[in-house]
Amino acid sequence: MGKLLYSATMSLDGFIAGPGGDMGWAVPYLGPNPVVSELIGDIGALLVGARTFGGDDPHRGTEKEGKPFGGGWEGPQFVLTHHAPAEPVPGVTFMADLAEGVAAAKAAAGEKYVNVLGATVGRSCLEAGLLDEVFVCIAPVLLGGGVRLFDRPDGKPVRLERLHQSEAPGATNLWLRVLDLG
Repeated sequence: MGKLLYSATMSLDGFIAGPGGDMGWAVPYLGPNPVVSELIGDIGALLVGARTFGGDDPHRGTEKEGKPFGGGWEGPQFVLTHHAPAEPVPGVTFMADLAEGVAAAKAAAGEKYVNVLGATVGRSCLEAGLLDEVFVCIAPVLLGGGVRLFDRPDGKPVRLERLHQSEAPGATNLWLRVLDLG
């Protein structure tokens, strides 16, 4: 089965969304990135938090709005929520249980990655011992507030191993393996 990979674009001060969940700050840093382009081809399914799924889209008002990775990826999405919409959304399965969502996403992904999107789901997967890797594109900006990549104020240290580090126009890529929860 594939691995669970939490990925995000993050400000230098550790935020993946600005105050109020604003994602507009990320647009200048979403340019061409060879590592992201390669990763997109290795993703078999998405495991997405409800706030991320229904939240601010950095591509709002463009033809890329509502499409994962700005339209660069298509495939099955599994959204964790306790409030599924009344009408079905094509290609999207809504689930309430983390373990069931992970199992369904892994089955759909096969040997490819399950890409985790959303801070709460990323933290939940980490704390449940399910998260294998973390990939962040670090943008050269300080947001000063918002949604952190990992918000674990009482959490134990998590040991990580660097797998890859590279530069892209507008961002520094950092790919890590989760070793243990300390």
